[in-house]
Amino acid sequence: MKLARVLSLAGLMLAASFASAEVVVIVNQDAPINGATAADIQQLFLGKRNDINGVSLTPVDQSEGNPSRDVFYEKVIEKTPSQLNAYWSRLIFTGKAKPPKKYFDDAEVLETVMEEEDAIGYIDAAQVAEGVKVIYTVQ
Repeated sequence: MKLARVLSLAGLMLAASFASAEVVVIVNQDAPINGATAADIQQLFLGKRNDINGVSLTPVDQSEGNPSRDVFYEKVIEKTPSQLNAYWSRLIFTGKAKPPKKYFDDAEVLETVMEEEDAIGYIDAAQVAEGVKVIYTVQ
């Protein structure tokens, strides 16, 4: 009984941390773009386009299970993990597109976006640092 209460409390704390995570979409500070819509970002990360407002961008993704990724895919991409896997399997099989390169966590995405002027990624808002600019806040 005690174990069930502890597990229940841990689950509530975990759910609260997901609910409170604010995720932002970032680009290199030198990228000639200052904003984007959710639709623009969705199309870019799904391989349906390779630019936003005429600026060529390369999306960088995060590993499955990362809290920032969970929020981003639920609210911006609007696909479940199984839907996303099916989507990319179909595109890879037909040779139409390949998924964005995946990085381990917010820190790796931040570092990549700082180093590559054409990179676009998403991270927890608390991780934003000098060298990048926020072009979209996930609602």
